[in-house]
Amino acid sequence: MTTLSFCTVEQQGPIFIVTINRPEVRNALHRPASLELDEVFNRFAADPTAWIAVVTGAGDKAFCAGNDLKYQAAGNDTTWPASGFGGLTGRFDLNKPVIAAVNGLALGGGFEIALACDLIIADEHAEFALPEPHVGLAATAGGLLRLPQQIGMKRAMDIILTGRRVTAAEGRELGFVNEVAPAGEVLDTALAWARRILAGSPMAIRAAKALARQGMAEPSLELSYPLQKQLPAVAALYASADKIEGPKAFAEKRKPVWQGC
Repeated sequence: MTTLSFCTVEQQGPIFIVTINRPEVRNALHRPASLELDEVFNRFAADPTAWIAVVTGAGDKAFCAGNDLKYQAAGNDTTWPASGFGGLTGRFDLNKPVIAAVNGLALGGGFEIALACDLIIADEHAEFALPEPHVGLAATAGGLLRLPQQIGMKRAMDIILTGRRVTAAEGRELGFVNEVAPAGEVLDTALAWARRILAGSPMAIRAAKALARQGMAEPSLELSYPLQKQLPAVAALYASADKIEGPKAFAEKRKPVWQGC
């Protein structure tokens, strides 16, 4: 495990675990923390041995309570890197999957980080909210854009306009939470999801994510369908060793040995 100033990083085989580590402020983020996380996720994106990431928070109280308002109130620089809040919310070129293991409060930017992930696994005591209007701000790290996409406009506006907290169980019912884990087991549950994903070719997983994102960006099937194999991640899959290994392993009745290239 590598301990940095505001997070820890651990690699378990191809699984890259990032833990936001500011428990004294409920893992809220300021600009230095976002810059550090930007570097961490740059490293994840570039590392050929890292195939999937899990992001969580230190302690059992908060995943991330969002923007560090005391830091902002002191007049400090609160701008984010190009990759967005927490180095994730504006990162639109990452085809490797990212799982949010939400171990507690996910408020404001913390909720926005979770929404930017591909899957959300939530502790049964986790809560989600976009309370920015209550402090005269707006959730401009993607939450106001992603939440309506993921659960529909009317249900999203309930959460957005009231700023109320949503339980993990309600999040599962609304559709933005994939699984609710028993108390204290959210990281283990997220790692189990990661291992299930790792049964597939990482090249195929990246191509699948890229295609799904393309479908959201260009919802016209007539326009997006003929462009599928032009996406770089799809082209990379069809030029990879995994494309050969998968059918070969199937024919030989054995588990494939993925190369990720």
